[in-house]
Parts: sequence; structure tokens; C-alpha cells
Amino acid sequence: MGRAWREWLWLFVGGIILIACQPIPTQPPVSTPIPSPTLPEEQASPASPLLWDPTTDPYRQQRLDMVEKTIVARGVKDPDVLRAMRTVPRHLFVPERYRDRAYGDHPLPIGYGQTISQPYIVAWMTELLELQPGDKVLEIGTGSGYQAAVLAELGYVEVYTIEIIPELAAQAVERLRRLGYTDVRVRQGDGYYGWPDAAPFDAIIVTAAPDHLPQPLVQQLKEGGRMVIPIGPPGGYQTLWKFVKAGNTVKAYNLGGVRFVPLTGPGVQQGRERGAPTPER
Repeated sequence: MGRAWREWLWLFVGGIILIACQPIPTQPPVSTPIPSPTLPEEQASPASPLLWDPTTDPYRQQRLDMVEKTIVARGVKDPDVLRAMRTVPRHLFVPERYRDRAYGDHPLPIGYGQTISQPYIVAWMTELLELQPGDKVLEIGTGSGYQAAVLAELGYVEVYTIEIIPELAAQAVERLRRLGYTDVRVRQGDGYYGWPDAAPFDAIIVTAAPDHLPQPLVQQLKEGGRMVIPIGPPGGYQTLWKFVKAGNTVKAYNLGGVRFVPLTGPGVQQGRERGAPTPER
């Protein structure tokens, strides 16, 4: 083999090696997580017996008294909201050891560091949504499923709800279906990102507090849509806000101080890092 041929061969082999050693370009990772699928039907146990017989409900009078003394007396007037609050058995949405305290006007622990909101707050926030027949409403923070049940009890809205804690989401599915609220759609996932494939929504209710306004939820509101949400630092002063979407702007209404458990999940941190807006008090 001649010298020229050997030099050409070495150049050719060296080029192949050089190409093979170059890094292969990769696509940047997607920053927004894909929403979790709706929980499977098998978890719902639709054949399970109903949990509650309203004709033999030992807590009925306590529930009626609660509505009159702590909800009507504080200004909630919507007749459909009051009817739902008189109907939904709150004692079945709390751990059994707290059932005797279920109709007091205070939050109660439901496990995993979460709480069920006090009845007045549930009724007031529901009224603030100004729901109309045919509206589609999204709840962020299913918890035990009580707020979703109150929304479903209205009887004329579509209810979607998201819970980040898998165990609570599964328990809520079981409880809601056994109480007959079979049309409530439950998803386990990070509620900060909402439910894009079901959007847009006429109303969004958030039952845990981020420290800023989640932009994915704003984007999933219809024109004229309403959002009721507490905003503030974990463990600190929080404000209940009502936002109404109007074109490319959002009108904000300050409704006063409240206290909620914090909204958790990677979405809150990512929103904070991107400088999502916090409304002025």
C-alpha cells in the first residue's frame, strides 16, 4: 500500500472517530408537567352501599342549626347554596373521631396535614362564584370532597376537582360516589396547572393558598369567568380575592383576611421563580 493511500485511510478513520465523539443534541425538558389522568373507575367502588340515609340522619338538626346560626346569620343569601349546605352531610367528610364536631363553624383536620374548611367559608366562597345553570366549575384542592359535594348538590353545574395528595384523591372518589355524587370528576395532580383539557371554566375555586396568583388558572377562565382564591404566605396573613376575567385584564376584589393551608406542589415554586404577580391588598 502506497504512502499516499495510507495517509488518506488514516484521515478517513480519524474523521469517523471525531464524528462519533461529538455530543448528540437533545431537546430541552418540558417544564410544565403533564396533568395526571382521571382516577380509574375501579377505585370508586360504585357498587358500594350508600354511606348515608337522610331519613335516619342523627345530625340533621345540627346541620340545620349550623346553617341558620353561622351562615345565614353572617349574610349568605343564595337559596341554592343554603339548600346545599342544609343537605350535604358534613360529618361524613371528616374522620370519625371528629364527627361530633362536624357542625361547628371551624375547620377540622382530615389527615396528611390538610383540613376541611369551616362551613361558613365553604358557603360564602360558593356564593361568590355566582354560578348559573350549565356552568363548568373547577375546584383546586379536593381534600375530603366536601366543597365538591356542595357544588354538585346545586344540581346545575359541572364539577371538576383536583387533589395533589394521592390518598386524599382516592378517598374523595370513594366517598363522593358512595354518597351519590357520581358526576363529580376527580383528578390527582398539581392543581396549580389547572385542568387544561377540560378548560375553559366559568368559575374556579381554590381551597388552599398560594403566595401569588397562578397564571395557568387565569388562562383557563372563560371571558367573564370568576375565580375565588386565598393568596398569602404559608402560616401568615392571607387575603381572599375574587377575580373576574375581562378581555386581557383581570378585575380584582379584596374580600378580607382568611387562613388556609398552603397550596403545595412544584407549580407554586415554578410560578414564584417566574415572578408571577401578587395582587396588592
